[in-house]
Amino acid sequence: MAISLQFCRITARTELPLPETKLFRQRKTYSLRCSAVVDAASSTSADFDSKVFRHNLTRSKNYNRKGFGHKQETLEQMSQEFTSDIIQKLKDNGYEYTWGNVTVQLAEAYGFCWGVERAVQIAYEARKQFENENIWLTNEIIHNPTVNQRLVEMDVKEIPLDDGKKQFDVVNKGDVVVLPAFGAAVDEMLILSEKNVQIVDTTCPWVSKVWNTVEKHKKGDYTSIIHGKYSHEETVATASFAGKYIIVKTMKEATYVCDYILGGELDGSSSTKEAFLEKFKFAVSKGFDPDKDLEKVGIANQTTMLKGETEEIGKLVERTMMRKNGVENINDHFISFNTICDATQERQDAMYKLVDQEMDLILVVGGWNSSNTSHLQEIAEERGIPSYWIDSEKRIGPGNKISHKLMHGELVEKDKFLPEGPIKIGITSGASTPDKVVEDVLQKVFEIKREEVLQLA
Repeated sequence: MAISLQFCRITARTELPLPETKLFRQRKTYSLRCSAVVDAASSTSADFDSKVFRHNLTRSKNYNRKGFGHKQETLEQMSQEFTSDIIQKLKDNGYEYTWGNVTVQLAEAYGFCWGVERAVQIAYEARKQFENENIWLTNEIIHNPTVNQRLVEMDVKEIPLDDGKKQFDVVNKGDVVVLPAFGAAVDEMLILSEKNVQIVDTTCPWVSKVWNTVEKHKKGDYTSIIHGKYSHEETVATASFAGKYIIVKTMKEATYVCDYILGGELDGSSSTKEAFLEKFKFAVSKGFDPDKDLEKVGIANQTTMLKGETEEIGKLVERTMMRKNGVENINDHFISFNTICDATQERQDAMYKLVDQEMDLILVVGGWNSSNTSHLQEIAEERGIPSYWIDSEKRIGPGNKISHKLMHGELVEKDKFLPEGPIKIGITSGASTPDKVVEDVLQKVFEIKREEVLQLA
């Protein structure tokens, strides 16, 4: 089970005064496929073995995934920057506490997961170890603007983009390159290996577990059906380790694929081969042929997807292969391993528990490009509870106004989002969100309600 480390504050306050609002600059983020071309030993060549390449890379002298001996020091630094007295108060009181006329119910699993915490901590170690070297990131370390901005302030830079393509020519021998928690595509690793740079790998072990799964699919000549978002960094990386693959985002897309496998006899949603390839043109492996490549399939997932939906997709595909090939032949046509991340599952389970309680509204705090946070918002929206997904406290105000995202990405504003009088709010945060960001959000809520009381006095 993935267990998040619990930081201890170096100093403790006895009072909880309202802090000044901290504003963080928002950077435009990108989620894209690696478009770099590798001339030698391309990962797309038939004789290239990604598993062997990764095995050899992880044992090279220029590779590190365990840190540099500065763990305690960097954990203390992160504690000072990211922990929260308010969150600790909630935890100490059964995840519920009342400040003035605001009662807050905190989800029992929330915020920084072990994999995210580990990634950020190793990146901090890299900066301490290589004080004067250029340090690059292949993508954002995690999907949280506060943490990413902190790394910018530490002069850890993302490899720049030009027309959507990463410009690896800025990386020179002797530079340090950090692979983010989502991992990196094989082609990117090849480029960095050839450049002879220091690679610091913060890939979450749960992501690596999915890579191992799709490599097993490839070895058995199974096509990987990956439940994920084809442009998400994690899924891009996972697909690069697969052989043949197709990426489905939703149950509806999975049903379309299964209907095609059954020749239109499931629900009639699919049609021609040409229509199939057009629908999934950005979500299939090169040369994918649905008439040949869906005879043997295996299930994998982006670790931040909804647990229940991944399970339902797996069951649907299994039933489909049984129907087409016979129950007695299922093992020759279908393979499945459990690749659902414990931390993702725990946060979703806690959110389901939270929405079962009576409350006026829910605040979901996390990066707007965070997949796992979007699914927390989805759970609340499906229950019809007023829920506001924000990435930082600066989305609240001026006054009783909030700018927030819906689960499908629409940005909306709402005036008077906090009801008058005593209120109870639920709050949770995505796996990439520090407790301090949640505290800053709650302090803005307390400030609005305090002003309300003063106006009525």
